[in-house]
Amino acid sequence: MNNQNLIIFNFKSLYVILKELEEHLNFKILESLNIKNLNDKVKNSKNYLIITQKKVNDISNQFILDSVPIRISKLIEKINIQSLKFQFNEKSEFRIAQYKIDLNSRELIAANNTLKLTEKETNIIIYLSQSSEPVSIDQLQLDVWGYRSKLETHTVETHIYRLRKKILKKFNDKNFISSHKNGYKIN
Repeated sequence: MNNQNLIIFNFKSLYVILKELEEHLNFKILESLNIKNLNDKVKNSKNYLIITQKKVNDISNQFILDSVPIRISKLIEKINIQSLKFQFNEKSEFRIAQYKIDLNSRELIAANNTLKLTEKETNIIIYLSQSSEPVSIDQLQLDVWGYRSKLETHTVETHIYRLRKKILKKFNDKNFISSHKNGYKIN
């Protein structure tokens, strides 16, 4: 069994059936009978899927099972597909301070503003955000661009300059990427 939680909301008969099959499934089966309990389970769970007969507002990752009867094999297939979709979407978002990067659309998002990024800009931001120390130009050149040059090049500096300019213009944030004597850092 893995750490995925399948929360059955207000659907007693389905809960009973899936609970009997739990040892053969890749989910921990949980039941919730009210919104407060459901919110508590969601808050305490990172990896969950809610099965319900009617959509619950303000809660993500729901599978609405509104047409029954359904073959158990078909139900398990649909649950697995929905779970995979949720995991993919979760991994496509990356948080940095008050910003969120959507890796699929390559957008930097904050305070209802969205900035379109190039693939290289996205890679620079993610790489810098994963380091607690300033990252040198040589290290960026090697790890983000994939080459090391003995020649003087301003490729990294130019990309950083343009990226900072875009962020300043869109978010009025002049401190997102800071310069240090030994490289660049995201604050």
